[in-house]
Amino acid sequence: MPEYRRAFVPGGTFFFTLVTERRAPLLADAAARTFLRTAFHVARERFPFTVEAIVLLPDHLHTLWTLPDEDANFSIRWSLLKATFTRLWLAANGSEQSVTESRRRNRRRGVWQRRFWEHSIRDDRDFERHCDYIHYNPVKHELASCPHAWEFSSFRRFVRDGYYDESWLCRCRGRRSKAPNFLTLDRTAPE
Repeated sequence: MPEYRRAFVPGGTFFFTLVTERRAPLLADAAARTFLRTAFHVARERFPFTVEAIVLLPDHLHTLWTLPDEDANFSIRWSLLKATFTRLWLAANGSEQSVTESRRRNRRRGVWQRRFWEHSIRDDRDFERHCDYIHYNPVKHELASCPHAWEFSSFRRFVRDGYYDESWLCRCRGRRSKAPNFLTLDRTAPE
């Protein structure tokens, strides 16, 4: 079996995709989003990182993080974040997917997929394309007609900070906009 190798870029910026177990729509639940916010807070307090961009969809999330200089350990952050969320979610009687006995012996629960996907951001253009991907994702999945119509993303912050116009790829009031082509992104992440 091949050995999986994670990117090692101290102080780097990374794009991540994290998916719920069996794509259960946990993140559609308001309590789950609150627990996820708490889990991010706990992870960032213990192991600092900057959330550059994020989008939550019912069964997965995409995010861009920048780690501190001399630090490349995003795995420990994801481990803490997933564990904190899972503990809070299950304590509140949140549902989980069934898992095998061997997975349970290895302390795996049926909340998150075991792994996450990461991509090391190479340059400013790569960063911009991944931000676009993150903010367009709810439209791609037909959860919103426009990026500004999806509440659970950093799009509004990007508008406020002048990176996007609020009408970026907007289809409101009969507007026509062409969907971006993300085939050129160096990614094979889960949708």
